[in-house]
Amino acid sequence: MSDTQGMTRAQAWLTAARPHTLPAAASPVIVGTGLAVHDGIFAPLPAIAALLGAGLIQIGTNLANDYYDALKGTDEGAEGFTRVTQSGLIAPEHVKRATYATFFLAMLVGLYLVYLGGVPILVIGLASIASGILYTGGPYPFGYHGLGDLFTFVFFGLVAVTGTYYVQAVAAGPAFPMWAPAGSITLEALVASLPMAALITDILVVNNVRDLETDRAAGKRTLAVFLGYRGSRLEFVALLLLAYAVPVWFLSIGYPPWVLLPLLTLPYAISITRTMLTRTTADVLNTTLERTGRLTAGYAITFAIGLGL
Repeated sequence: MSDTQGMTRAQAWLTAARPHTLPAAASPVIVGTGLAVHDGIFAPLPAIAALLGAGLIQIGTNLANDYYDALKGTDEGAEGFTRVTQSGLIAPEHVKRATYATFFLAMLVGLYLVYLGGVPILVIGLASIASGILYTGGPYPFGYHGLGDLFTFVFFGLVAVTGTYYVQAVAAGPAFPMWAPAGSITLEALVASLPMAALITDILVVNNVRDLETDRAAGKRTLAVFLGYRGSRLEFVALLLLAYAVPVWFLSIGYPPWVLLPLLTLPYAISITRTMLTRTTADVLNTTLERTGRLTAGYAITFAIGLGL
C-alpha cells in the first residue's frame, strides 16, 4: 500500500480519481476520431464531448471501485495505488456521493451526445454508467465473478471506439435518431475497436495478476483468480496478438502502409511481455501496469495517425 502520511485532502481526492487511468479512457476516443478523419466525417465538438464523457465515466468507475472494494473488505493488504476509502483518507459516504456526482456530470455531457446520436447513444450511455457501478457494486459485481475482463473489453474497447465514430458520423444528420443510420457503424470501426479493447483489458490483466493472491484470500474471484498465473499470461499474450494483427488487416483491405504505424510500439510490448511471463512481485507489476498504460496510449496515437493519414 502506498504511504498516505502527509497527504492533503486535495491530494487524497486526486488519488481517488486515479488520473493515471485516464489515458485508457482517452485512447479509444483517439482511435475512433482517427478513423472518422479518414472517412471524412470528423466532427470536433462530438469528439470532445465523447472524450470528456469517457473521462468522467472512468473517474466515476474508479471512485465506485474504491468505495465498494472497501465496503466488501477486499482492499485489506492490497498492493499498488492508495485506496482512499479503506485507508481512511476520505469518509466512505463522501466517496459514494462523489461517485454519483461524477456519473451525473457524465450524464449531463451525454445529453449533447444523445441529442446527436439518439436512442443508441442513450442506451450505450446508461449501460456504461450502470456497468461502472456494478463492476464492484450491486448484488452481483462483475469484477468479483470473473467478468471484469469481458466488461472492460466491451465497454472500454468496442463501445468506446464505435460510439466515438458513431456520434461523429451522425453529427450532420437529423437529431435524435431512433436507430443507427446506415453507414454510421461500419465494419472498419468495429475492427478498429479491437486493439483498444485488447490493450485496455491487458491493463486489467496486469492489475489482477498483481493482486491475485490478495484477491483470492479476500474471496474476490477475478478472472486471474480463476485462470491462475499461467492462464492469465496466456490471456495477456493473446490480447496483444489480437491488437497487433488489426493494422495488418487494415493494410490487407487497401489502407495505406501508414496504418502499420502501431507496429513501432511492438518492441515496447515485447519488453512488457517478458516481464509478465516471468515476474509476480507487486513492485515489478506496478511498473508493468504503468508501462502497459503507456503502451495503450502510444498504440492509440500511432494508430489514429495511421488511420487519419
